[in-house]
Amino acid sequence: MTTLPSPATATGPTTMRAWRVTRTGEPVDVLRLDRVPVLQPGPGEVGVRVRAVAVNFPDVLLARGEYQVRPEPPFVPGIELCGDVVALGPGVPAGERGIEPGVRVVGSAIGVLSEHAVLPAAAVRPAPEALDDAQSAALTIAYQTAWFGLHRRARLRAGETLLVHAAAGGVGTAACQLGAAAGARVIGVVGSEAKAGVARAAGAEQVIVRDADGGNLAARVKELTAGTGADVVFDPVGGSSFEQSTRCIAFEGRIVVVGFASGDVPPVRANHALVKNYSVLGLHWALYQQRRPGLVDAAHAELSRLADAGAVRPVVAEVVGFEDAPGAVQRLAGGTTTGRLVIRVADGVDA
Repeated sequence: MTTLPSPATATGPTTMRAWRVTRTGEPVDVLRLDRVPVLQPGPGEVGVRVRAVAVNFPDVLLARGEYQVRPEPPFVPGIELCGDVVALGPGVPAGERGIEPGVRVVGSAIGVLSEHAVLPAAAVRPAPEALDDAQSAALTIAYQTAWFGLHRRARLRAGETLLVHAAAGGVGTAACQLGAAAGARVIGVVGSEAKAGVARAAGAEQVIVRDADGGNLAARVKELTAGTGADVVFDPVGGSSFEQSTRCIAFEGRIVVVGFASGDVPPVRANHALVKNYSVLGLHWALYQQRRPGLVDAAHAELSRLADAGAVRPVVAEVVGFEDAPGAVQRLAGGTTTGRLVIRVADGVDA
């Protein structure tokens, strides 16, 4: 990507507001609102006027300097957006994959918490018409992660039992909705009774409040499944949640490891997997975007179809103004939110 050379050659604004991480630390302490040059898309890139940005946990890790990608400060965080295409870089044909100037799109790349952003063309797709800006901004990462975890990795089948940890969170509600849409019986796990209703609304038939029964989650799952256990476990938490899952996984069950929101990376006991005949499957969705973008396109088409049918709808808990971005990222860091927090960048974003 390149900086616009001068107002004389620009077709739009030459500067913009952008939140930047100035040093590593807690988001509320290290994010600063700056005015910076608007970037022009380079070869294979797309320029987007940003409507809304969904807050993700990687934004917290980027601010702390703990993410696997560590840009040098100052840098713009934000990894997921909804916006309008305003420019195509060299080598990006207009209309290919539905991308051309004026089209409302969703996309994912580091550096979008700003009024304009540049993304790889392969990371941008038309926004579903059935979703408003805030919902569209929250679609890509959570629903792609849930889709690939349940369908590509675990091969979830209708009639199976799906156990979803952190079922009231962004990716958890996505997994609940997609599991229900696939005809699975969904059991959600949440951290408090206050979050149980969110999981139920997302499609969980039963909800377990973690630690409510002395921490014996596995026994409760076995009770709900008449002793057979869960066929598929969707785990973005790690730690004790993973350990409990290994105790209630069904014969030939599949545990999909999505992340470690608990901060605890659990060991995988190969001998235990052997004697109980279950699989542990890792999922790093960004690798599909990098290596098999065609699969991501296909998943997006299916997610758009499900959105149009009303089967999936991102759970947006709150939309905040652009000036309140640091507080929104900090709230996500605290682990008390449900659904998704979305930052309104341009006017017209629905709550």
